[in-house]
Amino acid sequence: MPHHFFAMLYRMKYINRWGLMKNTRAENISEHSLDTAMIAHSLALIGNRYFGKSYPSEHIAMLALFHDCTEIITGDLPTPVKYHSPGIRNAYKEVEKIAANRLLELLPEELQKDYEPLLAPGDTEKEYLLLVKAADKLSALAKCMEEKKSGNTEFYDAEHSLLLAIHDFCLPEAEFFLQEFLPSYLLTLDKLK
Repeated sequence: MPHHFFAMLYRMKYINRWGLMKNTRAENISEHSLDTAMIAHSLALIGNRYFGKSYPSEHIAMLALFHDCTEIITGDLPTPVKYHSPGIRNAYKEVEKIAANRLLELLPEELQKDYEPLLAPGDTEKEYLLLVKAADKLSALAKCMEEKKSGNTEFYDAEHSLLLAIHDFCLPEAEFFLQEFLPSYLLTLDKLK
């Protein structure tokens, strides 16, 4: 019997983000997940090298890579809707759990336990998930910067909100990334040399 897990993950490229906003370039959850994983990995390494942490950087990268997989089933619910009220937020969390379980069922039984911590991380992952959330916001911030650079004023407020949210994490790793890496996102290819 074939297993459909990876065929479902392949469909991440069909789920676009920023559904309520005019985009100059569409962004899907597949490319966002890759960006988030690379940033989360760097945040873990920054924490380890500069701030005395002992983060498992590869594990954190994998958590980030899978952080939006459930949106294959749920779609990308816009942030203003998702966080409109505690009731909606809690209901959405329940829908995400159901979607994660549905994805896990698409794997052979022997692999389900290997993917469960990535699709439905538990409370023991809280510290790591904070880095993933910061990376998620940093990736979204980069998208806002890209849109603004293209003359799209639609993303001004989102950029401001994301910057505040990143500061609210109080993560020195995220602040380091903001100062050392994010400014380069505005440069042209010629200036990146």
